[in-house]
Amino acid sequence: MRLFVALEIPSAVRDSLAALLQTLGEVSPQTRWVRLENLHATLKFIGEVPETKLAAIRGALAEVRSDQIVRLDFRGLGFFPNEKRPRVFWAGIEASANLKTLAADVETAMENLGIRRERRPFSPHLTLARFEPPRLLEQLRGAIQENSRRDFGSLRTNQFRLIESKLKPAGAEYTTVESFSFTAAEA
Repeated sequence: MRLFVALEIPSAVRDSLAALLQTLGEVSPQTRWVRLENLHATLKFIGEVPETKLAAIRGALAEVRSDQIVRLDFRGLGFFPNEKRPRVFWAGIEASANLKTLAADVETAMENLGIRRERRPFSPHLTLARFEPPRLLEQLRGAIQENSRRDFGSLRTNQFRLIESKLKPAGAEYTTVESFSFTAAEA
């Protein structure tokens, strides 16, 4: 099983991003745009694990707690590693301070099960496209710069999801395995 832990994105944010991606897709149809139904805010990519480990993963995630709900504001656009050699195009996330702590707690819970810790620092974002080879067409660069400070909406939540990713020729297909409440506070 190929698994990851993520926050679900509200439909209003998806709709706002859909309008942007439609415009950008017209400028650059050859770009590998992420399907809207696959948008999520990743807390931890677990990767391939045997199905026999699923119960332990579920148990560990059920123990992750926070004192408060998480607040996320989706705004701005950018690139990993940078605009000169872009591999990933993303929408930014400004979050409450406890999001980083929540992601670290999920990371620790998985590390305790023998799942390797992520080496890169946690950087919340929504992946919108991938570039292979890493280059950006000037028309697309201009369209992105016009929308670089755009606000896409917000989210308040007390839940994260364990999601299975099945790689298919048409792109990844995601299925929620289980949802977990990390605080008793209402979102």
